[in-house]
Amino acid sequence: TQTLSLNFASSGQINWVTRSLFKLCRLTAPTARCDEVLASPLPYSAFTSSSVLAADFGAGYAKLNRRVGNGGWSPSDSDRYQWLQVDLRARKQITAIATQGRYSSSDWTKHYRLLYSDTGSNWKPYRQDSNIWTFSGNWNSERAVRHELQHPFVARFVRFIPLDCSEEGRIGLRVELYGCAYWADVISFDGQGVISYRFRQKKMKILKDVISLKFKTTKGDGILLHGEGQQGDYITLELQQAKLLLQINLGSNQYGSIQGHTSVSSGSLLDDDHWHSVLIERYRRSVNFTLDQHTQSFRTNGEFDNLDLDNEITFGGMPVSAKPSSGGRENYIGCMEAIHYNGDNITNLVRRRKVDTSSFHNLTFSCAESRTFPAFFNSTSSLQLLGRTDEDTVSVRLQFRTWNPSGLLFFTPLMPGGVEVSLVEGKVTVHIYVTLGKNTRVDISSGSGLNDGQWHSVHFLALESIAMLTINGDEMSTVRAAIPIQIRTGGDYFFGGNYLSPSQRSFQGCMQLIHVDDQLVKLQSVEQGMLGSFENVSLDMCAIIDRCVPNHCEHGGKCSQTGDMFKCACEGTGYSGATCHNSMYEQSCEEYKHLGRSSNTYWIDPDSSGPLEPFRVTCNMMEDKVWTTVVNDLPAQSSVSSGSRPEDKTVLTLSYSMSAEQVNAVTSSAEFCEQHVAYMCYKSRLLNSTDGSPFTWWVGRGNEKHFYWGGSGPGVQKCACGIERNCTDPRYYCNCDADLSQWKEDAGMLMYKDHLPVSQVVVGDVHRSGSEARLTVGPLRCQGDRHFWNAASFNTPASYLHFPTFQAETSADVSFYFKTSASHGVFLEILGNPDFIRLELKSATVVSFSFDVGNGPVELTVRSSTPLNDDQWHRVEAERNIKEAVLRLDKVHREARSAPPQGHTRLQLFSQLFVGASGGQRGFLGCIRVLKVNGVTLDLEGRAKVTPGVKPGCSGHCSSYGMLCQNEGKCIEKYNGYSCDCSLTAFDGPFCNDDVGGYFESGTLVRYDLMSESSSGVPSAVGNLTREELSFSFSTSHTPAVLIYISSKTQDYLAVVLRHNGTLQIRYNLGGLREPFTISLNHRNMANGQPHNVNITRQDRLVDHYPTVSYTLPETSDTEFNLVKTIFLGKVFETGQIDPVLIERYNTPGFVGCLSRVQFNRIAPLKAALRTGVPSTASIQGVLVESNCGASPLTVPPMSAVFDPWDPDSAGAQFPFNEERVSRDGVNRHSAIFGGIIAVVIFTILCTLVFLVRHMFHHKGSYHTNEAKGAESADCADAAIIVNDPAFTETIDESKKEWFI
Repeated sequence: TQTLSLNFASSGQINWVTRSLFKLCRLTAPTARCDEVLASPLPYSAFTSSSVLAADFGAGYAKLNRRVGNGGWSPSDSDRYQWLQVDLRARKQITAIATQGRYSSSDWTKHYRLLYSDTGSNWKPYRQDSNIWTFSGNWNSERAVRHELQHPFVARFVRFIPLDCSEEGRIGLRVELYGCAYWADVISFDGQGVISYRFRQKKMKILKDVISLKFKTTKGDGILLHGEGQQGDYITLELQQAKLLLQINLGSNQYGSIQGHTSVSSGSLLDDDHWHSVLIERYRRSVNFTLDQHTQSFRTNGEFDNLDLDNEITFGGMPVSAKPSSGGRENYIGCMEAIHYNGDNITNLVRRRKVDTSSFHNLTFSCAESRTFPAFFNSTSSLQLLGRTDEDTVSVRLQFRTWNPSGLLFFTPLMPGGVEVSLVEGKVTVHIYVTLGKNTRVDISSGSGLNDGQWHSVHFLALESIAMLTINGDEMSTVRAAIPIQIRTGGDYFFGGNYLSPSQRSFQGCMQLIHVDDQLVKLQSVEQGMLGSFENVSLDMCAIIDRCVPNHCEHGGKCSQTGDMFKCACEGTGYSGATCHNSMYEQSCEEYKHLGRSSNTYWIDPDSSGPLEPFRVTCNMMEDKVWTTVVNDLPAQSSVSSGSRPEDKTVLTLSYSMSAEQVNAVTSSAEFCEQHVAYMCYKSRLLNSTDGSPFTWWVGRGNEKHFYWGGSGPGVQKCACGIERNCTDPRYYCNCDADLSQWKEDAGMLMYKDHLPVSQVVVGDVHRSGSEARLTVGPLRCQGDRHFWNAASFNTPASYLHFPTFQAETSADVSFYFKTSASHGVFLEILGNPDFIRLELKSATVVSFSFDVGNGPVELTVRSSTPLNDDQWHRVEAERNIKEAVLRLDKVHREARSAPPQGHTRLQLFSQLFVGASGGQRGFLGCIRVLKVNGVTLDLEGRAKVTPGVKPGCSGHCSSYGMLCQNEGKCIEKYNGYSCDCSLTAFDGPFCNDDVGGYFESGTLVRYDLMSESSSGVPSAVGNLTREELSFSFSTSHTPAVLIYISSKTQDYLAVVLRHNGTLQIRYNLGGLREPFTISLNHRNMANGQPHNVNITRQDRLVDHYPTVSYTLPETSDTEFNLVKTIFLGKVFETGQIDPVLIERYNTPGFVGCLSRVQFNRIAPLKAALRTGVPSTASIQGVLVESNCGASPLTVPPMSAVFDPWDPDSAGAQFPFNEERVSRDGVNRHSAIFGGIIAVVIFTILCTLVFLVRHMFHHKGSYHTNEAKGAESADCADAAIIVNDPAFTETIDESKKEWFI
């Protein structure tokens, strides 16, 4: 076996392949001249039929355009059991057919099917698109309708099966067949004989192969060809369980690290005794494997190109000289014809005795007729046969094949009772029941998985008092059961279905070799009406179809089937839909962000329905960017060991959590990528050596070597210090190249994304004594998604873009976003003949998906509940596969249509794909974005740049995505997308919903000085305020404390404090009052370690809380908060006159706990203090640790209205002035007192009940608790939980808040 060669094949080699293929096509494929009239020249006797209406309606008059007799053939009945047969006298190649009605009559055939055979028995239905094909016939008596066959076939006998006829008349038919003569040498194999084709040289090194043959057999196993070599190379084509298996090995090395074995399976049910054609084309490692027009292309495993064979290649079995390891497999039994091997006609050489056939006992050049007479059952079929009556023995044998797990094989009545033999969930089950006197029932079963499409035999015997069931002739596994009474037969046997046992599901599949009472039933006599009766049974044919070969379940979906349908199991694939075509994941982190998702690990699928499998990445959602992170398995600062020899280099290989193709998909779609590399060295040089070649390099995408380091760029053999000119030794371009006996480092970012990621680092200078090196390669980080924002704007109704056509034979999908203010327009269209696909906005609320695959136009529509011309982004997804068509709008509205059970399934398209106006129709006005066709994103922007009437890009993303910016964050338009500006909020994050908070230790304070009016960028809070809004959240277990204090240059201030008992108090002083206006919450301890949210709004004299509870400042109070100066958090440290009560009672030792989301009007003082990178007037005294513990989840249920201090009916506000005024505003002191008394009474009752319940449980049984440590000293159980819960400081979603105060 030769190693891989990079030389191209010579012209002589190419010509050899061309000559071989030309010779093969000339012998086996239809030529342009294969269109001769075949039926009309035949004599009258070549035409036969099921019946005739009269002598002058005979089958011999059924010739196209002939008027003899009564102008064509008509049968005596116009039912579905009639047929017209043509005997071509020899095997012919049929390429086209034509039909006419009976001349000058009302008789014609509207639809029909076609059967063909070599022998006049064992008929095969013509199939197309994996279905038994129904041809459209005639609609009058004169016009001929011709069909070119998609799959020409070879046969001697052809049958036309009329399915329906004209309403005015009956079946009438004239026919013609078109094609040409066919001849090929046929060889019969008996399982002993093997054709040995010996090479001219003893050993052959074969770079290319062209092998073809045809075969037909009734055996599911057998070797068709085999060749092998002493070096382990081989090629084998064999049948295994009626499937064709091609095995090739171009060589494996002696250590086993290179495994060359390659195995590919094709086809199914190939033991049907019909001809099947095989073509194998190989050039080096590339192979095309074709079975009956279905081609699989693959590359062999390993690294070798030549197939090394010794001496010979054999057909029909293994050679005598085969290795023992190759033995144990059966030789082929059946027929072959047209065997060609690399330009040599093997069958012709056999006829001329030019090859070794000595192993044949009786070499024959003909193919024996099939001895079986199968019957094909559908869901409405029934076959009735007669047996012996009033006997004590029931004996039935038969063979069956089916895909259905359940169905009735046969039923026979007893006197009285009956016997049912059925297939139930893949095993044969027998029910014997006798209804004489006492009801008796016997059940036995055997076998498993018998609905695999293979032939299986069943033998049931009930003799005297014993019932026996044998499956597949295995007498050792026969199941026996005793019958308690004598049985007597009724004489009738129903196969497949019957009216006497309606509970049993009818059998779908094939039966053959039916024996009743140990006598083979001649089904030919049944067909001729001489024996038994049948309904909807197709005799002398087995039309079972394997709908899972080829497998239409994509992306690894598992196919299962019944007689008339298949389904795909998509579990665990990451895809969904009828054929596992649709990806369940978004294409990128960018798309997850625009669904409102936060930073996390996600599955992404960059090519959607394409071949690339989904994979997991880490998405980091920043305010203006989205980063995708892919990690590798190299630990940070990995030590680099030296090789065994000085010239050896150390190779460090990196593995990522995904395949190279998946990583490339991330980098290809990203706008920018980077990867950090660091080389720590101790007397170990990095790049520059004395001769200019680098000591170390790294390998990136496509296995390309790169000689620059982090911080530098392609083509520059330097490190970051070499670019910045600050290396340790200015003579070198890397710190490590100074070769110092001390630790140095060269680190930086690799940012040329077409070279990333780093897959290998080759280190060369670690073999010297004392040399050490440590390597770090960080994760790959990519930002953005160019595909997600690829958009174009269509400005006129005639604007359009065009792209090449795409392959959509069995499945096609199109998805895109659009936004428009127009009410209608064509999104896109692509044409065939007559096939087409069109997506259109039909009205302001309706999107349409229409297509034609040859069965006539089909249209799906979805209607939106809201207008679609609202200038916001809407998503359209359309898919069409061989099972269904689906249209989805905005992932909410969906319409599906199942494909018809019979008809065209392959979509043939040839025109360009037009996006926008096409064919004179009104085009789309608006924007289309991220247009994907079969998982491939089309470059709308690139095409729009060179197309008049269409502009690249699209503006106005905030109209669709602005609602994702929360907490009054501002949506900022970008060319590719949008971002949320959180600068004027107390929140951070990509959607302004990440809490910003901190933990205050004792004595810690935050001070925020508001700028003067002369400063630039004056906040709206500065000056004299008649309105302010303050919001924050906090949690603490310590009292007293000042939470927030807002001072002014006058005596005005606003303070929120916790009193000694843990209750909250709000203190206002706006001037005009002797004492501050206070609102106290006397009935709730806020210092319980739980998070609490506070929201205070004042408009003039009206103070509101959330939920809305209003309080009014006295008339004597001023309405302006004058000259606001400073905001204090946690403690007050202010000069000038300050409320003495505030300082004396609450300011010492200071707030200990958590504050979050602090915002005063448009100012976020706590956020400003924690974000040191942003200029502000905030300062911190003491220790402040950033944490969002002030916004953690609650563990106490919300309070009822009775206890809620913000409820209008509860007490708590202290009004030292003008009680009558306050009463008129909704707060009454008497009601507050009564409410307090009621609250105390209810609380006492509840505590008593709790004590009684605990006392009862204590005595009734053991009651174990797992209390948190420190529960004894906590204020309540919830405080104990919070203090000891390690997850207390984790972020929670806004939706988890239970109340505000």
